[in-house]
Amino acid sequence: MLELNTKTPESVDLIKDSSEATFMADVIELSNEVPVIVDFWATWCGPCKTLGPLLEKAVTDAKGKVRLVKIDVDKNQQIAAQLRIQSIPTVYAFWQGKPVDGFQGAVPASEIKAFIDRLTGLAGDGGLGEAIVAAEEMLAQGAASDAAQTFAAILEEEPKNAAAYAGLVRCYIILGDLDQAEAILNGAPAEIARAKELDAVHAQLELAKQSKNAGPVDDLKAKVAADPNDHQARFDLSGALQANGQTEEAIDELLELFRRNRDWNEGAAKTQLFTIFEALKPNDPLVLAGRRRLSSMIFA
Repeated sequence: MLELNTKTPESVDLIKDSSEATFMADVIELSNEVPVIVDFWATWCGPCKTLGPLLEKAVTDAKGKVRLVKIDVDKNQQIAAQLRIQSIPTVYAFWQGKPVDGFQGAVPASEIKAFIDRLTGLAGDGGLGEAIVAAEEMLAQGAASDAAQTFAAILEEEPKNAAAYAGLVRCYIILGDLDQAEAILNGAPAEIARAKELDAVHAQLELAKQSKNAGPVDDLKAKVAADPNDHQARFDLSGALQANGQTEEAIDELLELFRRNRDWNEGAAKTQLFTIFEALKPNDPLVLAGRRRLSSMIFA
């Protein structure tokens, strides 16, 4: 196992320490050429000392397909604040100048390898990585039909590309064709069926199905106001808010339900929270804040 901050000659260009002064060049600009993993750590952080060597070894084993940049949060507090780092270790991955994946905590080597495999798959060969980024931008701009065509074309070239498969499913969810989304998801190749990207769209599809049966937000708010201990009304209100695109408010209602009665309906509030967290990106501020608030209630 590599020691923290120890570089072999072969890894000197793959792993480096960075700072606020060099972050743009070390991460944002370089990520236009190769995926860049950023490890936010501190000298006093015990889990960081476990995760750091595992990350370094995995990046070295990837033989240039990814880079690792290490940021000491104590020495670079402005960057940590801008990226809303709530706890360490936190790991973000950047591709084409944008954060595309991430995780918190000291995860095992197998999860780190899967994380890097997703990044190298995103970067791809033959321009597929760039095509996925373009399709994601189409989807973000509301052009779901055009994005679906692009994702489908990518899958013709690489049928086991989990990022493209998940993107195609999301297109049909956004288009409101949940049956088609489910059919595509169920037809995923076995090799990628449990990929993180597909786990996320499983959760997104479940939330979309629930949204179809959501009641009016105002009516449900009135029921909760009349009886704050009407747990079913609060749970339904969360679903209606989620259907309305008010994810933060939906999380708030579920956390309040958990606070009032964590065991209600076999822990439905906690289960629904995890579904929402799974549907979002791991580094989404709503996920990071929601998990932190939930943990504080669980261990209070």
